[in-house]
Amino acid sequence: MKLRSLFVALVASTTAFAWHAASADEPIQPIQAHKPKNPAMVELGKKLYFDPRLSRSGIMSCNTCHNLSMGGTDNIPTSVGDRWQQGPINAPTVLNSSLNLAQFWDGRAKDLKAQAGGPIANPGEMAFTHELAVDVLNSIPAYKAEFKKAFGKDKVNIDMVTDAIAAFEETLVTPDSRFDKWLKGDKKALTAQEKAGYELFKNSGCTACHYGPAMGGQSFQKMGLVKEYDTKNKAQGVAGLTGKDADRMKFKVPTLRNVEMTYPYFHDGAVWTLEEAVDIMGKLQLGRTYSKDEIAQIVAFLKTLTGKQPDFKLPILPPSTNDTPKPKPFG
Repeated sequence: MKLRSLFVALVASTTAFAWHAASADEPIQPIQAHKPKNPAMVELGKKLYFDPRLSRSGIMSCNTCHNLSMGGTDNIPTSVGDRWQQGPINAPTVLNSSLNLAQFWDGRAKDLKAQAGGPIANPGEMAFTHELAVDVLNSIPAYKAEFKKAFGKDKVNIDMVTDAIAAFEETLVTPDSRFDKWLKGDKKALTAQEKAGYELFKNSGCTACHYGPAMGGQSFQKMGLVKEYDTKNKAQGVAGLTGKDADRMKFKVPTLRNVEMTYPYFHDGAVWTLEEAVDIMGKLQLGRTYSKDEIAQIVAFLKTLTGKQPDFKLPILPPSTNDTPKPKPFG
């Protein structure tokens, strides 16, 4: 039995080494499952992510614009904010966002914690204040008990709120795509067309920006390297932060994981199909015009990047009390 156990362990170790070595030769690596360090904080963050009481109207939550049933986004060009305000830019997916070097298209938030507090207090999004959000949570005994369990403190503050939301968002990774299975050694996981699409994707130079486990999110690049991108969207990218003309139209490279679910595409959400997106990116970023068959191959490959989606029981939110600040949906 000991010899058999040793043999099994040796085979497993050899297999693991083989796929690690194989994937190391590729510009893209498999997504790894996340192991939470503080499950109580994650469960609390899950509730906060879905709780619309963190908005002035009482109807908007993090999940409104980053819908976990829809690829972690809202599938519209720009999001709808408080009182039907039109958002300025396309909502990036929250899935695998923990793998980004920074958050938002312009990278103005250094991490998920910094990002989590932004929409709550943004007058064009959830239109609340951090103070009122904390007042809501402190007025609900069941929430206070959960914060106590997760943080060991009796009173809620905004740092605890953003820490909890970030802890939940860190779990929103999507491993086990067909492409990941291929990277790990399952050579039957992809069709001939999909493999051809991946080779074309690599050989064209796409992996200069779309690399690593997330296939993006690791650099900022100018949208329109070869030819200027024609858009009506006013967002200027990193230039909006630095004021430098050299940073105009420079945006964080979006992840391509689950890309078949995260339409419409680009920072302005102007493109609705992967075929058109591939065609435009080839011309604008690479100076290359793909044939119809080449586009079909790359699109086929991109569709293999859809991983296991977040799957959990919908959280039941604790009820408000007589002391909970009331929502203001209409005025």
